[in-house]
Amino acid sequence: MVKLKLLLLGFFLASAVAVYSQQISKEELIFLTPEWKGERYADGRPKVSDAILNRMKMVTLEEAWAVLRNENYKHQYDDGWSMINPDSVLVGRAVTATFMPGRPDIHRVIDQRGHTQDKRIKSQNSWPIDMLVKRDVYVVDQFGAHEDGPTIGDNLGNSIFAKTGNGIVYNGAVRDINGLKEIGSFTSFFRSYHPSHHLNDPAGQLNTTLTGINTPTRIGKATVMPGDVVLGRDGGVIFIPAHLAEKVVKTSEVVRLRDMFGHQRLREQKYTPGQIDSRWSDEIEKDFSQWLTSNIDKLPVPKEQIQELLKQRTW
Repeated sequence: MVKLKLLLLGFFLASAVAVYSQQISKEELIFLTPEWKGERYADGRPKVSDAILNRMKMVTLEEAWAVLRNENYKHQYDDGWSMINPDSVLVGRAVTATFMPGRPDIHRVIDQRGHTQDKRIKSQNSWPIDMLVKRDVYVVDQFGAHEDGPTIGDNLGNSIFAKTGNGIVYNGAVRDINGLKEIGSFTSFFRSYHPSHHLNDPAGQLNTTLTGINTPTRIGKATVMPGDVVLGRDGGVIFIPAHLAEKVVKTSEVVRLRDMFGHQRLREQKYTPGQIDSRWSDEIEKDFSQWLTSNIDKLPVPKEQIQELLKQRTW
């Protein structure tokens, strides 16, 4: 146990957890998410509320990125994805899985322990999927594997969607692309498509080994923790630390309301573009507060949030 603790503190934290315990312990997951003070799943994963997830669907990547950047979270975004349902928005809580290029000795012992001690069935690529629940997003580092690399096709895709109602963020190739598209609301981000299938026989051909379940992982240029809120839209994905999700949503809503007000007043020619584009005068701020009060039941932001905003204002 002492050796395990020392390894966890090292540079290869995620890999160390994976090789020795594969799924991160509840205590380590809580340790690695100290800023989150809210509800957690039984395994320690932060559980951002459904209400925040619902509101997150209106947030733009720019708004989320600006909040995270201001909080010094500079490595939470990645793009360059292929997509299923590119006009839809993906929002949910991250469940992470990390695969590495297949290595028979490691693969064999992980298989043995998984089938005996952990009572897991089937192949390793199904193990993280068995853990998924509603509103999760399966976030997978498949190290960009392409030919003979796909671990997700239409069978696992249907299972993922049935469990979560969501799609995936998958740093690798998928197969059965037509079948995945037929699922309907399976909004997903992946690197490439290849018609081959994953090879998973340590005695023969072996392409990948599962080294981490719900451990910290890397997706492109982003660092992802289990429980992060995944926001995927417009070709990009941003991973929002659980403790910043509410701040991202509230900031987005204020920006949205101010934009709506500003655009309306510009169409009415009440103010000039220069007045709206610069710091608002007290007169405009007062007009904005009155506009919020008058339109509170018609605006695309929860009424209670607008009331909270009005309480904070002095106009």
